Amino acid sequence: MAHRGFVKSKDLQRVYTAKVVLDDIDQRLVRELASDARVPNNTLASRAGIAPSTCSLRLQRLREIGAIRGFHADISTEALGLPIQAMIAVRVQPAARVRIGALTGRLAALPGVLNVYFLAGSVDFMIQVAAASPDALREFVTEHLSASREYTSTETSLIFEHVRGQL
Repeated sequence: MAHRGFVKSKDLQRVYTAKVVLDDIDQRLVRELASDARVPNNTLASRAGIAPSTCSLRLQRLREIGAIRGFHADISTEALGLPIQAMIAVRVQPAARVRIGALTGRLAALPGVLNVYFLAGSVDFMIQVAAASPDALREFVTEHLSASREYTSTETSLIFEHVRGQL
């Protein structure tokens, strides 16, 4: 079911509506960057078997078509004093479903939220959060989710370990 106003960015709409086809070289570039986004252009070009100037042009095109949406640092939440991570399943009141886009933005803006996933199925959102302690996690759930009339229920699961997969 499509929700009115959920996709607001023209760039994001283009990525979801246009069929993006990457050739073998583009796929190799994307995989290399997924593994290490700080790899120098010359090294990346060498690994892909292309000239550095060609590599730069291809990377620019991959950004323009939305195949590469950004370059991000993988930050240790423990280093920031937030050693507890959890996934919180959230169910939304039926009357609030018309405002899914607004809810997504509000959830993402809450303190400690790392990711918000809008899902199909029995759960509407899955929120990944980082907290300083179990008490801080409980406070997050009770103050920001359980106290809101927009949500019918939450279920919190602690994350013991996270391993990033390969493309």
